Amino acid sequence: MSRTYWNHNVHYHPLVLDAVPDGCGTALDIGCGDGLLARKLAGRVASVTGVDRSAEMVRLARASEPHGAPPPHVTYVEADFLAPSAHRLPEGGYDFISAVAVVHHMEFAEAVRAMVRLLAPGGRLAIVGLARNRTPLDWVISGAGVPVARSRARRNGGKTHPDGMPLQTPGMSWGQVRREARRLLPGCRFRRHLLWRYSLVWDKV
Repeated sequence: MSRTYWNHNVHYHPLVLDAVPDGCGTALDIGCGDGLLARKLAGRVASVTGVDRSAEMVRLARASEPHGAPPPHVTYVEADFLAPSAHRLPEGGYDFISAVAVVHHMEFAEAVRAMVRLLAPGGRLAIVGLARNRTPLDWVISGAGVPVARSRARRNGGKTHPDGMPLQTPGMSWGQVRREARRLLPGCRFRRHLLWRYSLVWDKV
């Protein structure tokens, strides 16, 4: 049964949706979890694939569809996207790729390069990620987010996650992520946000 909820990742879903190119034909949501973002993308994209390496998350995504099964233009795949050839994820097959709170679960450069391979020429990549505080400024910025997060949580009935969602502490600092992103994705648009997330948007030539 479909349900909505709020947490720091869901808070930035509108940012991802705003990044979807006009007339987008195919989208891939990496680390789709219970499918909440994939279902939102389905309202803007002709064909959506949600991929997650957790069998429990894929089961939950399918069970969360409003009518008990995904519509014809939404597919959920249990797979490790880092090995796309083994799971029929076509290289260069997607006009839009999203990854929310996923990249810190793996080696950053490997993950980004795999996303680039899956992205079609002219396609767009949108990442929302987490990073680790390292400098005094990092801690100041993170502290500024606390009252905002509390206010948002109260307004939205509290912070929650899908049952069984894997959680992991990020290893890379904000500065490390920014530098690696600019090295791997020249011309990318990197922004740090208040609720302990960064966004990264890049267009493939």
